[in-house]
Amino acid sequence: MTLAVIASRALDGLDAPAVRVEVHLANGLPSFTLVGLADTEVKEARERVRAALAHSGLGFPHNKRITVNLAPADLPKESGRFDLPIALGILAANEQIDAGRLERHEFAGELSLAGELRPIRGALALAFAVRRAGSGRSLVLPAESAAQAALVDDVVVCGARHLLDVVAALQPGDGAEPLPRTAPPVLLASADGPDLRDVRGQAAVKRVLEIAAAGGHSLLMVGAPGTGKSMLAQRLPGLLPPMGEDEALASAAIASLASKGFDLAQWRVRPVRAPHHSASAAALVGGGSPPRPGEISLAHGGVLFLDELPEFPRSALEALREPLETGRVTLSRAARQATYPARFQLVAAMNPCPCGYLGSPPAAGRSCRCTPDMVLRYQGRLSGPLLDRIDLQVDVPNVPPAELMQAPPGESSRDVAARVAAARARQQARQGRVNAELEAADVPLHCVPDAAAGTLLQRAAERLGWSGRGLHRTLRVARTLADMEGAAAIGVPHVAEALQYRTTPLVR
Repeated sequence: MTLAVIASRALDGLDAPAVRVEVHLANGLPSFTLVGLADTEVKEARERVRAALAHSGLGFPHNKRITVNLAPADLPKESGRFDLPIALGILAANEQIDAGRLERHEFAGELSLAGELRPIRGALALAFAVRRAGSGRSLVLPAESAAQAALVDDVVVCGARHLLDVVAALQPGDGAEPLPRTAPPVLLASADGPDLRDVRGQAAVKRVLEIAAAGGHSLLMVGAPGTGKSMLAQRLPGLLPPMGEDEALASAAIASLASKGFDLAQWRVRPVRAPHHSASAAALVGGGSPPRPGEISLAHGGVLFLDELPEFPRSALEALREPLETGRVTLSRAARQATYPARFQLVAAMNPCPCGYLGSPPAAGRSCRCTPDMVLRYQGRLSGPLLDRIDLQVDVPNVPPAELMQAPPGESSRDVAARVAAARARQQARQGRVNAELEAADVPLHCVPDAAAGTLLQRAAERLGWSGRGLHRTLRVARTLADMEGAAAIGVPHVAEALQYRTTPLVR
């Protein structure tokens, strides 16, 4: 047999389109040609495959003209995931393994020069694609990648550590031993994170933090240096309920596309991303060629914490506007386009002015030295459309030293998380999602205030000149406050408290 066809898959965003690896051996001047819109990493497979076969004691057809075609030809291919199918195709075309057994599997894996199988990016995306295709084929991956892909139900995943393990399972005849199926890993619960009881004082801000967790709302904290903004933000993940199965798989699939891959120890742990303020727009929303997910997609289902918010580049902050509204981001390049989910909870912190002490009580060396123009320029780095998309905006005051030293510990994260879970359960039962994710058409259905509350909200919106978005976001927050109390209707107290958090503490 001089022609062999092996099933594999490329990676295109979160999708994994099918690829046919066709290997042909012919007489003629010895050569090794690889075609099919292959990237440099794929073309380098020629040397890896040649060395891996030789080191494993397997025959390489040095006297043949080898042509490898990756079909379809118009689909870009990247990374070393095609090393394993190319090596198996050469062996099958050279009649060293049973080509009939190849039809039952799909293969992906990078080879070392010694023939060892190295993990690949996007193992979960491959497993999802195999499940959607419904071909009945099993997926053969490196052992580390197989452990991740086994998280996807209804897909047979087989793991191997060396090329010889795969070859042994594909030998002609009935004596070959099949590759063992990889069982889903046993995942232990992660240790608890920082506890809210460590924060002394700041009762009002803790209340806002609970509201943000209960409804999935975005939050902006404004305060002087050292008031506890970062400390409070770090405790928000501990108030959120564990991820569901589908949500955890989506988050893990995105993480598997990153350079470091997905860590099984983080299974069902909500991701927390905290990029430095020097991050570019491409780092936040994603980019590159091929397009890869950025921080907002890696934070899908979790928290994106942006400390020193005005210090981020203006272009990076403005790029957050559409994902905050839609929950996804589409990266378009000249030759490729990829769409990634980006349903994250934004938590931002900033100082009120460049020196940080605007509005702080007078103290030695801590009085504000900024002119009004400096303050306006600093706060003006945040555009109105971006602030309009942040549901909760709160001032974080200084805690007096006496209160900081003598105040008893507050409520633990466990107690607050129980109330958050109860509020979220009411939202899921009513509308199937948290209040922050309600579409504009759903707001009149699920966020209906009573007559007095509606009148109060209308007058406030007219006096403050709110946009329609601002009005809807205030209604969503009021709905969350009602859910926290177990109230069926939105009343005046809920609207009045929501109005306080919509009035920005910034000087605009």
